[in-house]
Amino acid sequence: MTATESRSGDAPNQDLIYQLEDRPGPLPATFAAIQHVLASFVGVITPTLIIGSVLGLGDYVPYLVSMALFVSGIGTFIQAKRIGPIGAGMLCLQGTSFGFLSVILAAGFIVKGRGGSPEDILATLFGVGFCAAFVEIAVSRYIHRLRRVITPVVTGTIICLMGLSLIKVSMTDIAGGYGAENPGALPNLALAGLVLGTIILLNRFGIPLLRLSAVIVALAVGYFAAWMMGMVDFSSLAALPSISVPQPFKFGFAFDWMAFIPIAVIFLITPLETAGDLTANSMISRQPVKGPLYMKRIKGGILGDGCSSLLAATFNSLPMTTFSQNNGVIQLTGVASRHVGLYIAAILVLLALFPVVGGVLQLMPKPVLGGATLIMFGTVAIAGIKILAEAGLHRRNMLIVSISLGLGLGVAGVPEVLSAMPEVLKNIFGSPITIGAFSAILLNLFLPRESEELDDYDPDNLIEDSIGTNTLAVNIPDYSKTAQKATSNSTKEHLTPTG
Repeated sequence: MTATESRSGDAPNQDLIYQLEDRPGPLPATFAAIQHVLASFVGVITPTLIIGSVLGLGDYVPYLVSMALFVSGIGTFIQAKRIGPIGAGMLCLQGTSFGFLSVILAAGFIVKGRGGSPEDILATLFGVGFCAAFVEIAVSRYIHRLRRVITPVVTGTIICLMGLSLIKVSMTDIAGGYGAENPGALPNLALAGLVLGTIILLNRFGIPLLRLSAVIVALAVGYFAAWMMGMVDFSSLAALPSISVPQPFKFGFAFDWMAFIPIAVIFLITPLETAGDLTANSMISRQPVKGPLYMKRIKGGILGDGCSSLLAATFNSLPMTTFSQNNGVIQLTGVASRHVGLYIAAILVLLALFPVVGGVLQLMPKPVLGGATLIMFGTVAIAGIKILAEAGLHRRNMLIVSISLGLGLGVAGVPEVLSAMPEVLKNIFGSPITIGAFSAILLNLFLPRESEELDDYDPDNLIEDSIGTNTLAVNIPDYSKTAQKATSNSTKEHLTPTG
């Protein structure tokens, strides 16, 4: 008899081996936790690797990767344990958010353009991140009041801009990385093609575990191929310290209004992602997706995200968000126990203690990383398009999307268009995310609504979205026929099917 059967005889719960409050033994809990870590590991470390590479922070990357793992572990503990009002109290995994990449890179270039050192860049990034995290903390208390402002058309537009503005980063890595001596060399393209091909091949198989681990397997294959080609030198690992010690504000604390505004804008959007991921998690875990308990978990989860981002800035890491990958792992394993989150947290913190982990990842050739991130960032854009399609691309929404995307991508492609503006405005609106977000929000408030448009934002409508800033699947994958049937029945009860 399974734990689920012992606790409940309800038919919809039969596919879950361990329900939310069940306590699996150490061995099954550890095994399930390892699967969650493997599914999310790439998402946790990749933003740090990209920012370290683009902004020239090479010497600090091993430490930054360690801190990303450390804060991810602490954040996962908070979400699973629920400390007072903080945390969703579900099996949620925290990790660094891809959604902040473009604005963080822009902030780094602002400091770098002023002649700032790598330490100055990091001090500004973490100082601004610390202050901006309070935006999400505040939003968590008033998420229901954002319905008229942050609608699906606004969210979809901004997420599209996130993905599209980052594709250039991926292509630069595929070519060999910033400042490469031989950009576009055939070995670089071959490595990127190998990674892309491996991901595509693994997604052709019907084995859920292979699809779930496609990215990490592809990176391992590409890394090995690069090593065989003589493109990896492990000699520098000997100079790394044996243990990484978390140190609050190791690089200092600095603040810049020009960097703060774009990052604060993204902190307004990420709560909507979190609401969608937590709603999906609730449904997969056979928990209510309506009512006071559901809303308590949504608010607690968003507050947990904000507090995790606050801790991330304190301990020298990038903003955090709730990942959606582990929703697929819950379906795959049948383990929805929030107590497994404590094991996940322990594994992540343990990995964080050893800087050699970050050192090995830092040595990954850029084309290998670029091949994987190209799919990741493309999926982010597709997730935004899916939200826009579900919101309805009628005349009003098409006008909002076309103007916002045009301004955002236009500024990114031709930054000289702002050359006559004062430096303050140039730095603020030089970010495609900022100008695109402001345009979408203002147009959404100004233009009269049409009858066929959704009246407001409803987190329940994001069940099928799992907005993919950190996942390779736009939709939540169904990994078992039983789970698929239960999910379908639950969706029919609570939602209008989106197709």
